Amino acid sequence: MYVIVVGGGKVGYYLAWTLVEMDYEVLVIERDAETVERISDRLGALVMEGDGAEASVLAAAGASRADVVVASTGDDEDNLIVCQVAKRKFQVERVIARVNNPKNELLFKKLGIDTTVSQTNVLLHLIEQRIAAEDRLTHLLTLRHDAIEIVEARVTDASPVVGRTLAEITLPPECVFSAITRGEHVVVPTGQTRIEAGDEVIAVTRTESEPELRRLLVGV
Repeated sequence: MYVIVVGGGKVGYYLAWTLVEMDYEVLVIERDAETVERISDRLGALVMEGDGAEASVLAAAGASRADVVVASTGDDEDNLIVCQVAKRKFQVERVIARVNNPKNELLFKKLGIDTTVSQTNVLLHLIEQRIAAEDRLTHLLTLRHDAIEIVEARVTDASPVVGRTLAEITLPPECVFSAITRGEHVVVPTGQTRIEAGDEVIAVTRTESEPELRRLLVGV
């Protein structure tokens, strides 16, 4: 599967990094030269400088063969244009837009955007759930089409992975750790990253693998 991510900020970068870890073919399009240089240190040739809202840039990125285009910039207008160009000009089967202002979410859907992700609405949903973070996973996002979930959990003292590196841990099938928050620091995990009690892990997992992931992280 080939995925184009437009926008190399934190959302786009971590999404791209996670998809690469899951062995997807990925290209990030970012128009800010400094951002391109910064994320190129880790993503290398998977980053392209340019304005993803322009058809010529999407064409150069190979949008005609892309399976998914994700617009993850901080500007709703840009995200809408990216998705519409990808859908109408390049016939991309699935387009996903980050919606920064939740009031725009309905408009995006009316204009044919397949999937919208509003961070504000996600946070509201979490508040409504009154989550007890000590004994369960927090659902950040579910991609129903592919039965893939993005979840967060705090590693407890009872977790069997405490003190072990990622290389020493057998994760459930099609599950990757995309980021770890440790105190005030965010760690992009590698095989040598050691899991500590209190770590807040963001993971991408298949729905059916969630119970095993919960056992590993919270020990229940």
